[in-house]
Amino acid sequence: MSAAPSGPRTILLTGAAGGLGTLMRELLPRHGYALRLLDVRPVEGAPDAIVADLNDTEALREAVRGVDGVLHLAGISLESTFDKILESNIKGTYQLYEAVRAEAASRADGTAPRVVFASSNHAIGYTPRPRVEDGDPLVPVGTPRRPDTFYGLSKSFGEDLAQFYWDKHGLETVSVRIGSCFKEPTDVRMMSVWMSPADGARLFHAALSARDVGHTVVYGSSANTRLWWDLSTARALGYEPQDDSEEYAEKLLAEFGPLSDTDPAHLHMGGRFVNDPPVWPY
Repeated sequence: MSAAPSGPRTILLTGAAGGLGTLMRELLPRHGYALRLLDVRPVEGAPDAIVADLNDTEALREAVRGVDGVLHLAGISLESTFDKILESNIKGTYQLYEAVRAEAASRADGTAPRVVFASSNHAIGYTPRPRVEDGDPLVPVGTPRRPDTFYGLSKSFGEDLAQFYWDKHGLETVSVRIGSCFKEPTDVRMMSVWMSPADGARLFHAALSARDVGHTVVYGSSANTRLWWDLSTARALGYEPQDDSEEYAEKLLAEFGPLSDTDPAHLHMGGRFVNDPPVWPY
């Protein structure tokens, strides 16, 4: 089950109508992927997309049939009530792994789809931000998880679920603790955790194509001058980030000023999620 796929690669992209999913719909085909799209909402411009909830087990089972991998971006991406997070991010991710397990069991050749799980820096949100400029080391992937919200808690669960399905069933996963993947950073803090869309596609490609990943946790960001975390496990997959948020520094510093040592949103890895988290609007 550990070998990377060769030849044409069909990937199930969950959350295809979301912001990150929309970016990856454009970028991943350039890396040689054919995409099968799934979202709870219709996907604009993609009439063949599967419209289904992650807890629709029959639709999910059909969605993973024959795929080489799954890029799992679906779910609530901000804070919400525990009940909503439970249904979407926790139960939904469990149902995805069950569908992948069933697909693997049905294959005579013993192969299994590789899962790339969109984890988040909010799984370690209460970790103090390092003062790298003062000599603090970069934050490693092995730092204890300290989720900052129910959302962050669901990402911690997802990482544990991935580890369980590797240990119990031999299903491989790369859990990517994504920082902020937008076309450009929007504030000074984001400069440390920003991942350009092009680097996001490069990282997801590396996670889908590397060999023998077992369950690997990586941070997802560009090669930022102000980087807070250690990208070594991502680079070990073959990820070579090419972008740096520093090109936006002059504009953002002029607008916002430097990070504050008294602002709670600047003291922790999770930013404003620790004290004033944005709330999922649905």
